[in-house]
Amino acid sequence: MSGGISDETHEARDQDAPDAEGRTTMLIGIDWGGTKIEGIAMTPEGQQIARLRADTPRHDYDGCLAVIADLVAKLEAEAGGTGTLGIGIPGSLEPKSRLGKGASSTWLLGRPVEADLRRVLGREIRVENDADCLAASEAVDGAGAGFNVVFAVILGTGAGAGIAVGGRAHHGPNNSAGEWGHNPLPMPNLTELPGTPCYCGKHGCMETWVSGRAFRADYLRHAPADIDPETVTSPGIIEAMRQGDRLSGLIWQRYVDRVARGLSLVVNALDPDIFVMGGGMSNVEELYLDLPTVLARYTFSTVFHTPIRRAVHGDSSGVRGAAWLWR
Repeated sequence: MSGGISDETHEARDQDAPDAEGRTTMLIGIDWGGTKIEGIAMTPEGQQIARLRADTPRHDYDGCLAVIADLVAKLEAEAGGTGTLGIGIPGSLEPKSRLGKGASSTWLLGRPVEADLRRVLGREIRVENDADCLAASEAVDGAGAGFNVVFAVILGTGAGAGIAVGGRAHHGPNNSAGEWGHNPLPMPNLTELPGTPCYCGKHGCMETWVSGRAFRADYLRHAPADIDPETVTSPGIIEAMRQGDRLSGLIWQRYVDRVARGLSLVVNALDPDIFVMGGGMSNVEELYLDLPTVLARYTFSTVFHTPIRRAVHGDSSGVRGAAWLWR
């Protein structure tokens, strides 16, 4: 197994309620990410019992399955019982074959992900896209609570989105609802055509413009020739922008403009009740100050009143949403 498992939190279990057979009643969620795999055990009311994480064995499909099985076993050992199990994956499942598709973790593509997880775990499971899990989590008891249509955006290593309606993830007949990251950048200028290649085989996908990785790459394209790329990070660029660095400020303004163009199509087509933002770039405070005004300039409507809020549960939103799949 790649990487050790760390115990993030282990809270008191006095809220655990045994079922008729004396087992702990709980919900277990697994967030199968590209860099880490995280697991949580919660009470049906959403109180955390235990939380563990491990490094993702990148490009090692069987290794990932082994890590997930190990995490589930350790979570249930800590909680003293078994629970329902939901898993969020970085991609989705083809509706008929149930093979992995659209995954930024390309080693899932074409794999019988659901069947293999059932085999290694020896039980019934529910598998959904990680952005759908984020949307459901925030719709149930996060930033989107009380809103009917929640559009949850991930601006992290990659970029994507999920939709929750009435507190439940919406998928569509192709299991592709919310695949915002693989639409082209709207209203591109000449310097943005045809766009950089995306792992999906197309050029100029939103993910290649608005992910944290894309933000850093845009800065490096214009940075002084003598700068060491290894020293450049997205948080570092943001801090330089706050200190008044002109290049960093221009890169940030262009980043916000591209996010705004991408989300304007969502407003025009869906007009969700709220945008909930997740992923590393969602932690930049300036996003919530700058984005609404720019986004309003691109929407068809003459008014823009949609709230844009940071995910309440932060990095835990995906894993909590996976657990909520059995809610």
